[in-house]
Amino acid sequence: MKKTMKILIACLATVLVSTGAMAGTRAFNLSLTPDIAIYPRTDTIEGLTLSIWGENQQSGLALGIVNGSAGDSAGVSLGCLNYGENYKGLQWGLVNYTKHNSAGFQGGFIFGFLASGVNYVGGNMTGFYTAVFNYAGNLTGLELGLINYAENADSGVQIGLINIINQNKSWFGNMPSEVAPVMIFVNWRF
Repeated sequence: MKKTMKILIACLATVLVSTGAMAGTRAFNLSLTPDIAIYPRTDTIEGLTLSIWGENQQSGLALGIVNGSAGDSAGVSLGCLNYGENYKGLQWGLVNYTKHNSAGFQGGFIFGFLASGVNYVGGNMTGFYTAVFNYAGNLTGLELGLINYAENADSGVQIGLINIINQNKSWFGNMPSEVAPVMIFVNWRF
């Protein structure tokens, strides 16, 4: 048993050392906070991140309580709070925040439903988003929630109790390409 453990530790050390040879790109990171981590937040993680609170540019799987991602990140982020600058892939948490652009799926599991508490995308939101409250700077896709808000919509549908597409100015005047600025149950712009 001790020999097997030594072999496993040697293999792990080899992987970590060989990963370290790639300038700024790592296969694994472990962090308590962005400043207390195996690798600094300036390194890119292309693999697995396990953290209480992590914040690296990533391409892979991030598991933690708070998953922060810098720059253009992609993959899967599973945590209570997921945030980033630009993100492609799945963000699954109680709160998902993307400062600029997001493509993929933002959701979570709250109150027995397939929804986050809040999904926020400041720029372009492309894909499928489920939350109690969804916000998009520009919607291309589907927002499903109790309250859905989009400043603009290229081609999008909102389904929920209150649906707002600020760009829609007329009330039923541009049917079928748009409905109205505020609608209950469903709103769209194509």
